[in-house]
Amino acid sequence: MPVNARHFIRKMRGGAQAHLLEADDGHYYIVKFQNNPQHRRILVNEWIAGEILSHLQIAAPEQRLVSLSREFLDDNPEVGLRIGARQTAIEPGWHFGSRHPGTPQSTAIYDFIPDALLGQVANVEQFLASLVFDRWVANADGRQSIFFRAQLKDWLVHPGIPPRKLGFVALMIDHGFAFNGPHWDFPESAITGLYPRRVVYSKVRSIHDFDPWLSRVIHFPEEVLDRALRQIPPGWIGEDYAALEAMLEKLLARRKRMPELLEGCRNAAGAPFPLWSTA
Repeated sequence: MPVNARHFIRKMRGGAQAHLLEADDGHYYIVKFQNNPQHRRILVNEWIAGEILSHLQIAAPEQRLVSLSREFLDDNPEVGLRIGARQTAIEPGWHFGSRHPGTPQSTAIYDFIPDALLGQVANVEQFLASLVFDRWVANADGRQSIFFRAQLKDWLVHPGIPPRKLGFVALMIDHGFAFNGPHWDFPESAITGLYPRRVVYSKVRSIHDFDPWLSRVIHFPEEVLDRALRQIPPGWIGEDYAALEAMLEKLLARRKRMPELLEGCRNAAGAPFPLWSTA
């Protein structure tokens, strides 16, 4: 359900120059703007990727359309983009929001934790899930994730979790460069989607370790993409409808190649899957 921006919190790192904003639903969102320096197609990619991730049941933040009104922008002059030497204003309208887990004041977010803790992340299997996704959509950005401590029952669907058990949870973030970013194509690369902390793949022994996500991609329903397209504001797409439809047709055609695409990343430098037998 769409939300309205209410308060500016801070600017975020990264090429898209996203901002952390509070919305009128009481939640906080990392917001990317239509005129971000990376291209407006980045917002289309984020939205479609979010719908795919949700269907595949991969841990990622909830997404929302975030409305920035003229009044909000007038009251918050800090909201804007720096492109070269000039400050660029944000236009009122719909922008992409990725929900912040918890509140910035009370929830510490980490983009790095030591390997000794990485193995203890309660949903570390999500790095296998995200590799399936990234290989399918040709994510041209390195796999990015965030970690935070939370009550596990609030974030995991595993049965038998004690009510007050705390642990580290991982969420997969930043999917603007799915579909090779603004290029909307699918270049082949052995390293696409691989997380640099290879310890997350240390237990992989066969391609079957990538199920159920591999099977979900192979049998991915076209209706999910159709629904995602209907939700995207027309201004994000502009005159690119034909190019977008052509890209999505290629994406669907890649489903049957998923075993091959996963096998391909075994050849990446550094032997990311030391236990994956060739037999």
